[in-house]
Amino acid sequence: MWIRDVRPWGGPASDVRLEGELVAEVAPRRTEEVGQHAGAGSPGTPGEEELEGRGRLLLPAFSDVHVHLDSTRLGLPFRPHTGGPGVWTMMLNDRAHWRDAEVGVTERAAHTLGLMVARGATRVRSFAQVDVDCGLERLEAVLAARETHRDRAEVQVIAFPQAGLLREEGSARVLEDALRAGADVVGGIDPCSLDRDPVRHLDLVFDLAQRYAVPVDIHLHEPGDLGRFSADLICERTQALGMQGDVLISHGYGLWDGTESQTQGLIERLAELDIATATVAPGGRQTLPLAQLASAGVRVGLGQDGQRDYWSPYGNGDMLDRTWQLAFTHGFRADELVEHALAVATRGGASIMDRDLPRLAGTADRPGLAPGDRADLVLVAGETPTSAVMDRPEDRTVLHRGRVVADGLTLT
Repeated sequence: MWIRDVRPWGGPASDVRLEGELVAEVAPRRTEEVGQHAGAGSPGTPGEEELEGRGRLLLPAFSDVHVHLDSTRLGLPFRPHTGGPGVWTMMLNDRAHWRDAEVGVTERAAHTLGLMVARGATRVRSFAQVDVDCGLERLEAVLAARETHRDRAEVQVIAFPQAGLLREEGSARVLEDALRAGADVVGGIDPCSLDRDPVRHLDLVFDLAQRYAVPVDIHLHEPGDLGRFSADLICERTQALGMQGDVLISHGYGLWDGTESQTQGLIERLAELDIATATVAPGGRQTLPLAQLASAGVRVGLGQDGQRDYWSPYGNGDMLDRTWQLAFTHGFRADELVEHALAVATRGGASIMDRDLPRLAGTADRPGLAPGDRADLVLVAGETPTSAVMDRPEDRTVLHRGRVVADGLTLT
């Protein structure tokens, strides 16, 4: 396939040739017409497909590495928020309502995943709650959604003990059952503040990771010194078990309100152990030191979290919209920093799902569109990448593994 007249990362107009699943060539366009096309590359041979870029931006496709497909209500009537403060209270609110939705969880998960793909996300890491209340029902729904869209997106599923592992008898057993049933990642959550026994909680999570040879993803909402204590225990286990590159701390916004030396020390530790982090761009003061993390080589990804669910009324399935939120909540104005938010939302998350991909090398790094890269791409209207983040235009074409899977916000 030739993709004609696109601007990779907002650069000069180019023609891009794909071979199978990979980018094969990025050729600058000539100003004069050559046959039908103004491209420096081949004008096309019989059997080759062509996609007209119409001067749009070419970006790596989005990677949503923190989403809860099992709790979404996108596409359903709006309902008032009924949750209370705190993780446990919110979890109980979700538990009281998720079975009463107008349609089942399997249909909701597949619908939301389709919306995400149509808007440009072709790599997705979704949590699936597993506990003594729902058993594996929600996991099975997310696995079914993955199967529905198997040709449109790469989906990793995280078995997530939202209710903790120690508060309810049998929770650890259900978590192991989820790994046997096909979950790709083992999750954990707030080992101090929720389960109140961080050593036992983390021992259970990392033991399962070792026995089933899967990565770890731990929700960490804990504030300040408490969160840093949990992060230190996670680092210890990562190093002791040789799990560098296989551990991610989700949220972790409470880790960065300490002293400058505490922040720098933790950044260096995460970089040394290749422990990634994922943010959902929350508001308030709960921001990450994104520039420092990028300079140190810490993998950082972006996600949409829950989407108009029983936890929050926010979320719309659009990672370009969440990229705007990341830039806005961090106070980014300079083009380089806004584009860095795009790099985090695209290739940053991709490097979490595929640890063979290199980490972002600072705020000016714009990878993902060179020969040899996998052709997961999004064409989007816009004068510059920054303007596309500000305007979030609907004129988009999405490719997964070299094949068009959506156009104009509609799946193909």
